Amino acid sequence: MRSALVLVLSLLAAACGRGGADANARHFTLQGQVLAVAATRTEATIRHEEIPGFMSAMTMPYKVRDAKEFASVKPGDLITATLVVGDNAAYLEQVRVVGSAPLDVASGGALPTAASGFELLPPGAPVPNIDFTTQAGAHVDLTTFRGEALIVTFIYTSCPMPEFCPLMDTRFKEIQTKLKAQQNVQKAHLLSVSFDPQIDTPQVLRAHAQGLGADPALWSFVTGDRDAIDKWGAGFGLSVSRAVNDPRDITHNLRTVLIDRQGNLVQTYQGNQWTADQVLADLRVMVGID
Repeated sequence: MRSALVLVLSLLAAACGRGGADANARHFTLQGQVLAVAATRTEATIRHEEIPGFMSAMTMPYKVRDAKEFASVKPGDLITATLVVGDNAAYLEQVRVVGSAPLDVASGGALPTAASGFELLPPGAPVPNIDFTTQAGAHVDLTTFRGEALIVTFIYTSCPMPEFCPLMDTRFKEIQTKLKAQQNVQKAHLLSVSFDPQIDTPQVLRAHAQGLGADPALWSFVTGDRDAIDKWGAGFGLSVSRAVNDPRDITHNLRTVLIDRQGNLVQTYQGNQWTADQVLADLRVMVGID
C-alpha cells in the first residue's frame, strides 16, 4: 500500500511539473500553408491566416516539441494546428495536413529579404550612420551616441511571439538592471530599433518603453525610415520581409550587435541564444574592465 501511494504521489508530482511549465499557456487554432521545413523536422516556416484575438496574418517559423508533428509535412501543405503560447515560448501541437496548394509567392508571399544583395559588416568596421526618431519624437542619428558603447537590437512592438521581440525586450531589461547595479561604469547605452515605423510611432514606442521600465538615460527606443532601417540592419544580417498584401505580416530574424564608443562593430549576436551576461562580458573586454 505504501509503495502504491508513493507511486501515485510521484505521478501526480510529475504531472504537476509538466503542467506548471505551461500553466499560463494560451491555445489558439492556426491555419496556414507550410513554406519550408527544417531538416531537423522541429521547425517549419508557415504563412497563416489571422488568429483572432492574438495576431494578424503572419509568416513565421514555428517550432514543435516532437519532431513527429512535422514528420510527413512538406512545403505546400495546408495545415491546421494548435498554437500553444506560454510565458517564454510558443510551439505547435496537433499538426494536421488538410490539403495542399501550389506555393504562390507573387500573390501571398513575402517581399525579398532586406539582407539580399548587402554585404555583412565585419568586426572592426565602422558602422554606417543612420537617422532615427526617438520615443520622445526627437531626431537623432548614430553619431548622437558617440562616446558610449552601444548595444543594439531590432524589434517591433506588436510582435506576438515570446521567443522573438518580447525576449529581446526581456534581455535588454536584464542588461539595464545589471548596468545600473554597476553604476554603468562601462558607459553603455541600449538601443532598440523598430523596423515597423507605420505602427511604432514615437507615442507607441514611448508607451512600450514605459511599460518595460526603460530608463531613457540607459535605454532608447527609436524608429525611422523603414527602407533605411532595413538596409542598415541588413549589414548585421538582419532579414525583414513584409507581405505584399498586408504590411503587418512581417517575417524577420533576430540580430543584436555591440558597437564601440568610436562607432565600430565589435560583435554580432545571431538569434536568441545569447545572454545578458555574455554581452556584458564582451562589453567589459571591449572597454578594458576586468
